[in-house]
Amino acid sequence: MNRKRIYLCLAHMSGEEQKFIKEAFDMNWVVPLGPNVNGFEEDIKQFIGEGKEVVALSAGTAAVHLALLACGVGTGDEVIVQSFTFCASAHPVTYLGATPVFVDSEVDSWNMDPDLLEEAIKERVVKTGRKPKAIIPVALYGMPYDCERILEIATRYDIPVIEDAAEGFGSRYRGQALGTFGRYGVLSFNGNKMITTSGGGALICPDEGTKREVMFYATQGREAYPYYQHEKIGYNYRMSNICAGIGRGQMTVVEEHVAHHKHVQALYRELLKGVDGVTLHENPSSCYDSNFWLCTVTLEPDLHVKGEEHAYEEAVQGAVGGAAGVTRAASALHTACEPNRNVEAMRLALDRAGVESRPLWKPMHLQPVYRNNPCHVNGVSESLFKTGLCLPSGPCVTDDDVSYIVEQIRMNL
Repeated sequence: MNRKRIYLCLAHMSGEEQKFIKEAFDMNWVVPLGPNVNGFEEDIKQFIGEGKEVVALSAGTAAVHLALLACGVGTGDEVIVQSFTFCASAHPVTYLGATPVFVDSEVDSWNMDPDLLEEAIKERVVKTGRKPKAIIPVALYGMPYDCERILEIATRYDIPVIEDAAEGFGSRYRGQALGTFGRYGVLSFNGNKMITTSGGGALICPDEGTKREVMFYATQGREAYPYYQHEKIGYNYRMSNICAGIGRGQMTVVEEHVAHHKHVQALYRELLKGVDGVTLHENPSSCYDSNFWLCTVTLEPDLHVKGEEHAYEEAVQGAVGGAAGVTRAASALHTACEPNRNVEAMRLALDRAGVESRPLWKPMHLQPVYRNNPCHVNGVSESLFKTGLCLPSGPCVTDDDVSYIVEQIRMNL
């Protein structure tokens, strides 16, 4: 095959985007409102199919922030957050002066452990005299969380659930779309998600009244006077009509994208069958229907990868893979918790072969910025972080690409 760079996951653009974008320019709707925004919200509503309301926003992070605000989270409050996740699940809690309380994962789904969740609620009530103000489970790499148990516990303690389904657009639990189980559901349409608006997100709301309140805060919190009157702090979080036009075009191919990701997962499953020491993460049961936004594997700790004795010999100076933004040069070769040497050796080997892979998310309770936060851990997420890799699975990844990737994995064992 012709050599090319094989990336983890980039949403493939269809021709429909140009039509909606041209329409926005022709109508002079080049602002954070307009017919594409309304149409995109309606498209999402139809896709999730639960009679919910949707607010299109500038980012998934903004959706988390506004959901927390709508749940009344403020200074001095606590919010339970899945530890095994990207930082955007936790950072908005700190924006509001509240404290994330981190809960570790269960083995099967890799998502929030319901037993630890209940333990955390009980402990925080004893220690603070108050319940946490919200619970944020995460659909890690598209995999559903245990929606039934988490919602049962949350209902019993009367704590609202904010579902972080940023990676789970198109995933379902018992046939129901993720993001529709809790009080709020967070979606992301960043450039590497299941569909993209180049950058953007959405908040799934329970009803029209709640949607209007969220939109009030998302558009700078302006009161209805003939001049600018502000009685609440608002934010500039609304999605633009141009980005929404991209999203409307993407919604015409979302089912194809989901199907392709599942197809790639099936190819990895077939080709990795005979590779000892490499385990593909799968749906735990028939209740779970992951979109497999990213296909992920774990390497047994005693699995020998060629060149692992040279892992971590050079400090990383820039972003690892893709358009990961601005980073600071690494200050040391090692951190207190990092992937095993064989995992780093495999990442480097794949990189030399033109294949982008990355370690799994480093758990939030192991991040220096959250070193003093309360946490309830069982070692699962730390173990997965040390042994796991994300493999390419986007719409541009072909069958030949998957065969090549697995061939490279085999060659380096």
